[in-house]
Amino acid sequence: MKFRRKSSEPAGDSVDEGVEPSAPEEPVATPVGPWDIDDVSADDGVDRIDLGSLLLTNVEGLEIRLQVDEATDAVQSVMLAGADGAVELRAFAAPRGGDLWAEIRPRIAAEYAQRGGTASEREGRYGTELHCQLTVRTEDGRTANQPSRIVGINGGRWLLRATLLGRAATEPDAVGPWDTAIETTVVRRGVGAMPSGGELPLTLPSQDLLTPREP
Repeated sequence: MKFRRKSSEPAGDSVDEGVEPSAPEEPVATPVGPWDIDDVSADDGVDRIDLGSLLLTNVEGLEIRLQVDEATDAVQSVMLAGADGAVELRAFAAPRGGDLWAEIRPRIAAEYAQRGGTASEREGRYGTELHCQLTVRTEDGRTANQPSRIVGINGGRWLLRATLLGRAATEPDAVGPWDTAIETTVVRRGVGAMPSGGELPLTLPSQDLLTPREP
């Protein structure tokens, strides 16, 4: 380890004991998303599935599932699901520089309470999260407790809301592919005027992405 010497000290093996060694450089953290559409480049080499307001990447271990209204072909929700957990993604318009997530958290908690569930706040990887419990009826007619974890991430003029299920909800400190899904998501807000809290529309991807490729 090298020590710095005073300029007036003659060269030699002695060192100034009062001078602290230089601290090692801190590693530079790799920036993560979610991203605004203006912050990514079309030629960055990342393959993305364009769903209108959301652009997603294929994440190993997760399958992208779209719920589509058959009458209108409107995409109602998008979920990335795997064996251990899943995450549903929704994007909303928000005022620039505001904190829409802080505004709507109490409303979400109230909705769970009205449905007989609970929602409590907890600090997590993405800031303040909601940890929710709700009694649901299963396909075989029984009742079960469904835990979920809801995180909100404020963007420039948008909010990305992620609802995590399965292991992603019950083990909030575990890092899994659902985190990769959130952090690689790109949000396209659009330039049109929208009320704060209005959900950004989703669209079907191009047909070549929906049709399986021949081996």
